[in-house]
Amino acid sequence: MRGLKLSGVNAFASLLIDAGLLGPGAIEFGSPDLVVLKSGGPTTHLAQNSIVCGPTNIRIVIRQPKDMPVTKPNNALEGKLELLEKTPILFAEVEEWKHGCWYHSDIISATGLGDLLNRLKDITPELNFQTESTCLPKGAFWAGSVAYDMIQWTQPIALTKKPDDNTVLAVLWLVEDFIIHNNATDNFSVFGSNEIWTESVNSILSDNREIRLELAEQPKNNNPENSSINDQQHLDTIGQITDSIAKGMFYQINFGRFWCGELVEHPLDIFHRLTAANPAPFSAYIEAVDLGLAIVSSSPETLLRCDKGILFTAPIKGTVTRGADKSADLAMIDTMIADVKERSEHRMLVDLMRNDLTRISDVGTVNVSRFDVESYANVHHLVSHITGKLSVGYTSNDALDAIFPGGSITGCPRTMVSAAIDQIEATNRSFWTGSVGWFDPFTNDCSWNILIRTLEAHKRGRSWSGVVGAGGGITIRSLPEMEVAEAVWKSQAIRKACGWLEPEFNVTNSGALDVTKLPIENKFNFSHCGAINTVTDPENDYGITNSVLIIDNLDSFTLNIANVVAGLGYEVCIVNGRDKISEHCAIASNLTKFLNNKSPSHIILGPGPGVPEDSKLTMAIAKLALTGELKIPLLGICLGHQAIGIADGYDLIQDPNGAVHGTPVVCQSDGSGLFHGDKINQLYVRYNSLVIAGNGSGEFSTNSVDEHGSIMGLRHHSQPIHGVQFHPESIGSKNGIELIKAFLSLKTDA
Repeated sequence: MRGLKLSGVNAFASLLIDAGLLGPGAIEFGSPDLVVLKSGGPTTHLAQNSIVCGPTNIRIVIRQPKDMPVTKPNNALEGKLELLEKTPILFAEVEEWKHGCWYHSDIISATGLGDLLNRLKDITPELNFQTESTCLPKGAFWAGSVAYDMIQWTQPIALTKKPDDNTVLAVLWLVEDFIIHNNATDNFSVFGSNEIWTESVNSILSDNREIRLELAEQPKNNNPENSSINDQQHLDTIGQITDSIAKGMFYQINFGRFWCGELVEHPLDIFHRLTAANPAPFSAYIEAVDLGLAIVSSSPETLLRCDKGILFTAPIKGTVTRGADKSADLAMIDTMIADVKERSEHRMLVDLMRNDLTRISDVGTVNVSRFDVESYANVHHLVSHITGKLSVGYTSNDALDAIFPGGSITGCPRTMVSAAIDQIEATNRSFWTGSVGWFDPFTNDCSWNILIRTLEAHKRGRSWSGVVGAGGGITIRSLPEMEVAEAVWKSQAIRKACGWLEPEFNVTNSGALDVTKLPIENKFNFSHCGAINTVTDPENDYGITNSVLIIDNLDSFTLNIANVVAGLGYEVCIVNGRDKISEHCAIASNLTKFLNNKSPSHIILGPGPGVPEDSKLTMAIAKLALTGELKIPLLGICLGHQAIGIADGYDLIQDPNGAVHGTPVVCQSDGSGLFHGDKINQLYVRYNSLVIAGNGSGEFSTNSVDEHGSIMGLRHHSQPIHGVQFHPESIGSKNGIELIKAFLSLKTDA
């Protein structure tokens, strides 16, 4: 391989290192640690500005504590999950750069990731810089990386594969001096509070010297790489996953494998090679010198951006390789767009991320703003852009807490699959699928990527070693051999940059970054919205009165249902259906008293993984409704629909025609119940492996079926009880809002 000639932010960062303004030679200004956030590829709406952070003097480090909660090992593949009742306290060490070393300064304790980042505002100086572009820091900001294993504070589960005690889980630096590189103009702008440093950088820029970096030919790496699993083990695990999906335990899971080995180049040189060979808009280089930690990433995926109070996430799901030429490329794109598996997988992720943004967005503001094919060096991806307006009282750090880790690298429903990932992957993920980014605590602006196409490197003595992760979303439609191949496609560029694969190794074609716009599947337009409240103590919360009560069965779409209901002008209260408090409410005498005292206007039994019996509260409400004692309109969705069927004597079976997840299915109604007298076919999205079958007591009629005759809808003959197997709130359910509206029009029989 010939040497490389690089320009832009790579070259300028190296020039500053040589000039003693970054890295080991810059210790008179601050630490030698490096943070470079590179937006690579052609200038598009994705790739506009890069940031080079100057030497820093304050940072925080989060390490794996010794006293994390211990629970019985979860068996998420069988739907067995023990939830934590309380999130453990999170501690971060504040360090100051003094006399050429990092010194302990303080300890910050917090209730979780968002709370911790919010507390950093207190130690951030207020500065005001006139950066011109949107979504750029306007003052001092924090930048760094958060490991996937911070999931211990964002999901209510205890990991069985805990990182070793004191393992670094996050490093964030306070940045007061920085450089912005504008991709369109190739201009560099310098900002900062240290006048000597900023003047020195500007002096280099004013010299009119050519900003170029010449990288020598890549040295041969004769060290072997090792994989955490072999291809057969990869295939076997996919088989385990699809078996669990068929049993209804979850809809999709992102499974990863890892390659590791010794490195023969400094990670910064690997970063230069990687971003040249595989340019991506959310690339990053992070190095904490004294910790012997470096992160090299050419990520195509953003987890979260916030600009002037507008939240933005752009999940990636759906992948094909590049074609040999333009014509073949277009054919590959068309194949991906038409592929049921790829579209279903993507739709599922869109529904998941809509749900997560709803946690911290104003009701009715979460929507898909664009849908694209993004083309990178070796692959094409399906990408949706989802936006929401940050609610008053929340920060962008709260938003990060709500959606971390990204749904594209966990799967759905998130809590259950997070436990399954811990169960089936060979090792903990560390920084792979975590995030690198920055946030401004005074403006709430931020930008965080997802750490895919990433090398995590560690220095021991004088030598560096590294680990690379790659994987894909496994669904019921996955072809195991293709999933194994996809992991290789995704890891190819970074493994070549490490020297573990020969330069000639190519299992894909190559092409330039490009964007192809696609039509958006659905829009939700609401006005005069109600509020959504999550109730932690239902027996003593009087806000439930006259509201729509939704039972959350650990699903990742519950808030989408709530968003539709509140968007139609109703007040919503959400109660957890799978915790110890709900189990107490589910006792017959307690339930009757609770519902009589609280008097919700409507009840929705929500969807969820597993079987209805996993939620004692859902089953108890379904049984109570069928006695005639419950005069409140009741709607069961997916698992909630199955609960109503089981309570009436129907059987619950695996769908003989196979599981359906994220796919719009034609449902034929008879025009009764909630179907508005509409006898034509309607498309509704299904997320289910199980269906009710057989005959109940005769009190219900089937009023909707799929093409195979499987029951998709039930209505009670005399009571306001209805069930639908599909998800009316999904982005792909064309008439779903009308169906929910029909249910809400039903009145309580007082």
